[in-house]
Amino acid sequence: MTQNQNLAALSAAGVSVWLDDLSRSLLQSGTLQHLIDTRSVVGVTTNPSTFERALTDGRAYDGQIAELTARGTDIDTAIRTVITDDVRAACDVLRPQWTASDGVDGRVSIEVDPRLAHNTDQTATQAVELAKIVDRPNVLIKIPATAAGLPAITAVVAKGVSVNVTLIFSAQRHRAVMNAYLAGLEAAQHAGLDLSQIHSVASLFVSRVDTEVDKRLEMIGTSEALALRAQAGIANARLAYSAYQQAFEAGRRYAALRNAGARAQRPLWASTGVKNPAYPDTMYVTELIAPNTVSTMPEKTLEAVADHGAITGDTISGTAGQAQALFDHLRDVGIDVRDAFAALENDGVAKFAASWRQSRRHWPSDSRTERH
Repeated sequence: MTQNQNLAALSAAGVSVWLDDLSRSLLQSGTLQHLIDTRSVVGVTTNPSTFERALTDGRAYDGQIAELTARGTDIDTAIRTVITDDVRAACDVLRPQWTASDGVDGRVSIEVDPRLAHNTDQTATQAVELAKIVDRPNVLIKIPATAAGLPAITAVVAKGVSVNVTLIFSAQRHRAVMNAYLAGLEAAQHAGLDLSQIHSVASLFVSRVDTEVDKRLEMIGTSEALALRAQAGIANARLAYSAYQQAFEAGRRYAALRNAGARAQRPLWASTGVKNPAYPDTMYVTELIAPNTVSTMPEKTLEAVADHGAITGDTISGTAGQAQALFDHLRDVGIDVRDAFAALENDGVAKFAASWRQSRRHWPSDSRTERH
């Protein structure tokens, strides 16, 4: 099959195209394979919200839910079984892309229970457990970039587990995430592990930043404030890419690890679906093109890029100064960006936890024994 020219151009510019969705129907219908064959898709990300939506779509899970219930499986174990089965199957579908890219792509992400986001030890323990349950070399375990998540990242990477660090909302937190990853690599090297087998991406959320900052700009309401809407998300990601370049392209700490076979932690642009219909529906993809990045898109955004995305080459490198000026301007009009980022993190964790709880309603009431 022929790849769509826009998405092929995006890939040629150094951006790995990953699908931000997974469901059993997507697997069983052959849709995932079709997107691989025609839309340059080389990876998949999931989160509790995408999984909760999958459970509401059709009856693909009814048989397994009935079987697990009949066996007396508690609901948290049952949910984990259903999720890991889908992720394992997706890993198998993407195994050729994993092989062809020497492990860089062909990746499928699965998230730790979001209710553990503020518990370091339980997050690390479950991350290792999930890697063992999925039992595929191309799985990435998603760990939130909360204060408690940072040491969990180090602990998990130190054991050789590849991670997707999620819910990153600021360039400052992104730097802490990169440091946590590097510390994990150093511990893994000390333990004698093969660093070339450890991979990671750092997921920067984009459109959610604009949603929060735009809301605050509109509350201020001045013409100067309103003129800054729809800019913070992209500027924030561009600052994060500059931090990535400093840490992994020019950083001495990583250089020593690279000589031992370590891989850089690539920036991943998450939340690329446009929340405000007044904005161009491809803006969070076409304005964030640079080498060694990942763009993970819901299918609607993927198809928009395929249809009319303007791929013009690198749109990030050299933009850090302009991006910082934008944040300086936000501060000058009265935006407390640190407070905005904190609110986004708290809201992100809460939404994922709510989606996990919503998933429980698909099980019979007599099986709803909750375990953490």
